Amino acid sequence: MTQANELLKRLHAKSLGGFAIGLHIQYTTPRYFFQSYDREWFEIYSARGLLLHDPIVRWGFSSEGTIRWSALAEMDDMGVLTQAADYGMRYGVAISVVRGNSRSIAGFARPDREMSDIEIASLQKDFKALHDETLGMLVLSPDIHETLRQMSIYLTHG
Repeated sequence: MTQANELLKRLHAKSLGGFAIGLHIQYTTPRYFFQSYDREWFEIYSARGLLLHDPIVRWGFSSEGTIRWSALAEMDDMGVLTQAADYGMRYGVAISVVRGNSRSIAGFARPDREMSDIEIASLQKDFKALHDETLGMLVLSPDIHETLRQMSIYLTHG
């Protein structure tokens, strides 16, 4: 479990504008969800039901690998990424991983510039490791579930 915590901390440190991570998605619901985006943005995103229109999510369900948010502009018919920019998430990358018959999708943001290829590769490496580390946690002890829940609360409200 400490490996998953360390990976989440590293991903958090690399995402100056925050992130949203959905691990092991079944249908449209992730088994674990972590987000560190601006709280006001997260509330607006949820209240407006933007998940269904989010080009990061749409791309993530149909693709694997990485893509910069700027390359998703044509898929952003509801202006989700434009709205996110108003909350400091101007640039970012989407990452989708499918391994072990499980899909995980994440968005990582920066307020100031596009991420470099090296930064994206580093995020992808840690995200794949997080996917793999949590893949075997289908049956978790209550202690591990509580640790993940606390980490989620920390990232969301911290």
